[in-house]
Amino acid sequence: MDIRQDFADAVGRTPLIRLRRASELTGCDVFAKCEFANPGGSIKDRTALGLLLDAEKAGALRPGGTIVEGTAGNTGIGLALLGASRGYRTIITMPNTQSREKIDALRVTGAEVHLVPAVPYANPGHYAHVARRMTEELNERTPGSAWFANQFDNTANRDFHEATTGPEIFVQTAGRIDGFVCSTGTGGTLAGVGRYLKANKPGVCVALADPAGSALANYVNTGELKAEGGSITEGIGSSRVTANFKDAPINLAWSIADAESLPLVHALLAEEGLNVGGSSGVNVAGAIRLARELGKGHTIVTLLADAGTRYQAKLFNPEFLRSKDLPVPEWLARAFPQ
Repeated sequence: MDIRQDFADAVGRTPLIRLRRASELTGCDVFAKCEFANPGGSIKDRTALGLLLDAEKAGALRPGGTIVEGTAGNTGIGLALLGASRGYRTIITMPNTQSREKIDALRVTGAEVHLVPAVPYANPGHYAHVARRMTEELNERTPGSAWFANQFDNTANRDFHEATTGPEIFVQTAGRIDGFVCSTGTGGTLAGVGRYLKANKPGVCVALADPAGSALANYVNTGELKAEGGSITEGIGSSRVTANFKDAPINLAWSIADAESLPLVHALLAEEGLNVGGSSGVNVAGAIRLARELGKGHTIVTLLADAGTRYQAKLFNPEFLRSKDLPVPEWLARAFPQ
């Protein structure tokens, strides 16, 4: 029998699927790791579990304690569900610009959700700073009662991906992987997977697919944190170098516009039955670019980070897409006529 013991035990060991369209376009085998198959619905279940296990081991999170985190949504969902399964209370701070679907999903978990204005990291009102202050206040009242997960700069995030996601990909491809590419928010996935793959096969090309409006691709290519444009994609991109992203072994980086990534999101659903979020479109766009960079016959791996149902009102809303001058496929326009 193949039985998982609890929520934590169900995290990871996700399937790898061949992306037919991307493979046909490039002459490569383009595979995607289906991280939406995690029990909380996203790759951030891994991040949440890695952070939590490290905190429990270090004694930073005590039985009956409170988890506090600032998140764009998915890490918070993972932490709240893990918290529910292990007897912790969860408090989440979150930008008020995130999708209603993710906000509601967090509230359903029983987490205490605080929505704050979306401001740059340098602003003390940034959701991560608010979460840190809330943790400090809780610990002032009751010492040791709260733990700040700190997903951006707690390198247990990167280490867990290096220990789990990277090895899974290597085994699933039987070591025949030539390139790995994904977007990044905290930096944990790209750095952790990249470190593992490079350690076991130094010739693997590791690439960053960055949404327009993020400064990271420009940083990798020029050393300057400069952002250009903007994106409707949530949960990825950054204006700073986090502790997780620092020293990530990145060979190539591209800035991906919504006009390039969004049609891939729609095509994945219409042609391959894969309903995924905007970051997955950026990832697949990066995989196609990397495959073309390396040439035909190579094996490329990327990630499908979460499900499109968490962004229904944006990604699959013709009225919203038109308001942003983004393409609307005919099948979507027919499904939601004006």
